[in-house]
Amino acid sequence: MMSRILAYTSPAIGHLFPMTPLLLELTRRGHQVEVRTLPGQVEPLRGLGLTAEPIDKRIAAIEHRDFGAKSTLDALSASVDVFVRRAAIDGADLTAAIAATSPDAVIVDFNSWGARAAAQAWGGPWAAFCPYTPPVTSRGAPPFGPGLPPLPGPLGRLRDGLLRPLVMGQLEKRFLPGINGILTANGVPAVTSADEFFRSAPLTLVATSEPFEYPHPDWAPDIRLIGALPWEPPAQVPAWLQEPGDPFILVTTSSEYQADEALARAAVKGLEGEPYRVVITMPAGLADLGPLPANVRVERFVPHGPVLARSAVAVTHGGMGATQKALSSGVPCIVVPFGRDQLEVAARVKHANAGVRLPKAKLTPERLRHAVHHAAGMSDGAHRIAAGYRAAGGAAAGAEAIEELISPKPHNPEPEAARGGPDQL
Repeated sequence: MMSRILAYTSPAIGHLFPMTPLLLELTRRGHQVEVRTLPGQVEPLRGLGLTAEPIDKRIAAIEHRDFGAKSTLDALSASVDVFVRRAAIDGADLTAAIAATSPDAVIVDFNSWGARAAAQAWGGPWAAFCPYTPPVTSRGAPPFGPGLPPLPGPLGRLRDGLLRPLVMGQLEKRFLPGINGILTANGVPAVTSADEFFRSAPLTLVATSEPFEYPHPDWAPDIRLIGALPWEPPAQVPAWLQEPGDPFILVTTSSEYQADEALARAAVKGLEGEPYRVVITMPAGLADLGPLPANVRVERFVPHGPVLARSAVAVTHGGMGATQKALSSGVPCIVVPFGRDQLEVAARVKHANAGVRLPKAKLTPERLRHAVHHAAGMSDGAHRIAAGYRAAGGAAAGAEAIEELISPKPHNPEPEAARGGPDQL
């Protein structure tokens, strides 16, 4: 039976774009998909055959300011404040959308915390969609935030046991009062931990997988890793991109401003004269980078896919979307994390031997050039990650999980005879 599915996104194209292949796959299977998203993305989604309407414009007006934080904890706390303030609006916004569409199921962006509460209060089948590693405790994995690698054995368990209360415990002190206010306002019971809140969805689809992601054997069955979902809107490939020449290096900054112009400036100076064509994209707004060398081009937007198909290396700010898009193409990465989940992304790239982690505090043109030379020989790790993404199933696996959520398959216990019952005695 075909269903009506309502999808609700946060005001970030870095969350909408990975969700789009899932929505298109559900549409391909005959489901009617309705989307609530950024006002500027409504018409493009309609052009893809989806029914789309804008989210409340007040949500996007609450902007991230975490780039001014002096520590990882302060930056995470700043993000929490934004999500809590948005939650006071996006919960009511989703409730109104549910009333208008009468869906059979709802998909909620992982960062739309009020919408999560509204979906839970609604009571129908709903799922969360997370385009990055969720901050959920997992046995054998380090606490989310600082970007630590896994450490096996007793020493690792000791390290993680000591650090987890310091990281998540301090964050929960700032997190729980605000989110519990949102939950109770929606008639949903309060929570006592971040894990309880983030695992409230009957199903959470996460757009990543091993070997990029650390093993999480205790996340199943409600948290499912379906692999990266690299997608970008249809766009004409510029003529200069199809000209013969040296391999490209794609340099990307954040789609949500976070003062990462330093990455672009280091690339301009550090990669001048190198045997690469350097393409720098700055979707949050072009910055003055001074005179550009002959081998460097700066664009606000250019389709990443065609560039990556001809690239030797990608240099990213650590955004999950940009980094996984490069790795999906088998392109190794240099990751310069500026905040949010980017320390975690950088740690995973390094742990998977698919690129180089370069701390923001150590970013110089010379170090970036050296990192490019090193990362160019790490394509085997990137190709291994790309194979893992494909094996996870992608949009098809996500769509099947949504269909199972809507119409669970009946449990068929074995006949008594097959179990060795009385008939076989």
